[in-house]
Amino acid sequence: MAAYDCDVLVIGAGIVGLSTAYALTRAAPGTRVVVLEKEPGPARHQTGRNSGVIHSGIYYPPGSLKARYALQGSAELVKFCAEHDIPHEVTGKLIVATDRSELPRLHGLIQRGREHGLPVRELGPAQIAEYEPEVRGLAAIHVGTTGICDFGAVARRYAALAIDAGARIVYGAEVTTIGRRSGRVAVRTASETVYRARALVNCAGLHCDRIARLAGDAPGMRIVPFRGEYFTLAPERASLVRGLVYPVPDPAFPFLGVHLTRGIDGAVHIGPNAVPALAREGYTWRTIRPTDLAGTLGYPGSWRIARRHWRYGAGELHRSLSRHAFADAVRRLLPAAREEDLLPSPAGVRAQAVLPDGTLVDDFLFAESPGMVHVLNAPSPAATASLPIGREVARRVLRVLGTDVP
Repeated sequence: MAAYDCDVLVIGAGIVGLSTAYALTRAAPGTRVVVLEKEPGPARHQTGRNSGVIHSGIYYPPGSLKARYALQGSAELVKFCAEHDIPHEVTGKLIVATDRSELPRLHGLIQRGREHGLPVRELGPAQIAEYEPEVRGLAAIHVGTTGICDFGAVARRYAALAIDAGARIVYGAEVTTIGRRSGRVAVRTASETVYRARALVNCAGLHCDRIARLAGDAPGMRIVPFRGEYFTLAPERASLVRGLVYPVPDPAFPFLGVHLTRGIDGAVHIGPNAVPALAREGYTWRTIRPTDLAGTLGYPGSWRIARRHWRYGAGELHRSLSRHAFADAVRRLLPAAREEDLLPSPAGVRAQAVLPDGTLVDDFLFAESPGMVHVLNAPSPAATASLPIGREVARRVLRVLGTDVP
């Protein structure tokens, strides 16, 4: 064992990487775990830049990993937050149809919710007003198990629990080189520090495909970054929204559309849209990284997405560049919203896995190779489902180590 610095190296201290470290320490006490994170602290990207919603699982097809993990994870996460005094609330949410063309999709969601065993209630216009007096729609669903929490706080708690159980987290440790031979993985960081382990877990989020290639594996996909831009309702207008209000999603595109979220901080967050980011961590239009942009533009799947979804993309781009257009989209749900009510809020970037044929990977995606487990697609509801996802990744890496667990 002197040849190893640890048993498992985890790359990435977002919520999935930290949940994996936590799960490893619980499933196999004594397993030596080191988490490497290039940022100076945890949850700096997708985990800390989302709407904070604990998803119910109603959107996801029965049998999908998303459905299984969201249904299980939402209940576990609420319990975890209660046990560890993390701010959270089970608020329920409305999914609102504002156009007759959306009604068949809304009815499909009602059926899916019932198949999942979720508490769903059909609402007419008057009943919508009972929940949200300022929201207008032809019909809606109320989903009782949706909630809100502080995912950054959840990730920090996973980190603390993992550390308490013996794990080590190293911040400011950007991985630059990965080498492996039979039974050993070696990682070099930008500071020239080398870590040797028996197995590696890639939870690098926006950079997961790069880490896979760095390790000598062909991921079969590429991360194409999409920026989600948010606004916050002006504090004096926050009373317009009581809870969570969503549009009926378009099944042709894996984004939920602009929605209204009263967060755990009491502020009402509006968004996100979905526009191409010009860098993997491109939180504004001004952030451009030529290497990232060249990688996106040189990937055939990117152009196939553009051809397939150009109408949708043009609308999202228009709303990104015009607050007036964004406000028009908000007024479909919230007619009282005014352009001046929308205050800019920090954006997020979604790590969307795209196949070479332009298919947007719509479920969680894992891959394994000798000594390695890669998490290649972990979009929403990954934060909601972080506890069961962490256990699944831990199970896979322990199998790599020859330590099977149930």
